[in-house]
Amino acid sequence: MTSPLPHAPSTSPAPSAGIVDAAGVAAAMARDAIVWDVRDGASFAQGHIPGAVHVPGGERLLRLPTPEEGGELAWVANSLGEAGLDLEREIIVYATRGSPFAYAGAFALRYFGARRVATFHDGIEGWREAGETVETSESRRQPVTVELRLDPALLIPTSEVLARLGASDMVLLDVRTPGEFAGTDVRAARGGRIPGAINIPFEANWRDPDTAAKLARGLVADSTGMQLKPLDELRGLYAALDPAKEIVVYCQSGVRATETASVLTELGFARVRLYKRSWVEYAAQPEAPVVTGGV
Repeated sequence: MTSPLPHAPSTSPAPSAGIVDAAGVAAAMARDAIVWDVRDGASFAQGHIPGAVHVPGGERLLRLPTPEEGGELAWVANSLGEAGLDLEREIIVYATRGSPFAYAGAFALRYFGARRVATFHDGIEGWREAGETVETSESRRQPVTVELRLDPALLIPTSEVLARLGASDMVLLDVRTPGEFAGTDVRAARGGRIPGAINIPFEANWRDPDTAAKLARGLVADSTGMQLKPLDELRGLYAALDPAKEIVVYCQSGVRATETASVLTELGFARVRLYKRSWVEYAAQPEAPVVTGGV
C-alpha cells in the first residue's frame, strides 16, 4: 500500500488507518481491494473510480451508532452488506480532495470492525490528475453478510471528557476554526471551547489551509492546495503534542476531527481517540465548563 506518510512500526494488531495516494489506490485495486466512494449520489453518477461502490444514505454510517442503538446498527450491517463492503477485505475510502468525509467513512469502518482501511486523501481529483480513468455506470458488488465488531476504544464519550478535564495524561485538540474556538462563531447551544484545549484547525494539514475559502471566492482554479503537507511539515505542525499522552480530537460534530485523528495516527501517535459527539453535545451540557475569548 503506497502512502505519502510512513507507517509507524507496530507490534499490536490495531486496525490500519493509512493514507494513500493514487498509486496506492491502483495497487490496492490490483489486490482486489474494495473502493468506497462516500460522495453524494449525484457526484458519484457523474464519474467515479472504476468499480467503486456507493452506499445510499451512507451519512448515517458516520454517526457511529452505539450498542444501545440496535436498530441503527442493524441498518449499518445491512447497508454495508448490500453494497458488498466486506469488512474482512481491504477497503479504500475516498471523496473529493481533502474532504473530512472520506476520513470519517474510513474511521467508521474501523469502528465497525474493519481491519484494513485506508483513505485516499486526494480523492477523485487526484485520481484524474494521475491520468486514471473514471466510469459513470453504477458499480455493484456481490452482497455479503456483515457482522459488526464495534471498537468503542476508538471513541471517548462526553461523560469521560468531563470526568478527565485537566488530566495531565490527556490532550484536547480542537480542530475547528479559530472563530469557533474563541466563541465568536457560535454553531451550537453555546460558543467557545473545552477548557485546556488547543486549536489546530484541520485545514492546517493542507499545503494551503485557505484553499477552500479561495475556491469559494474564485481566487484559485483548483483544489491543489488541499494536498497534504509534506511529512516534515506535518511533524512540525504537531510537534507540541506529547506522543506519550492520549490525544482526544474534537470539532463540531466529529467529522472534521477524523481527518486530524488519521494524520496523527499516521505520524505515529499511538493514543488517539475521537470525541465523536464533539462540541454539539458538550455545549449542550449545562454543567460543562466553557472557555471563550483569545488564548
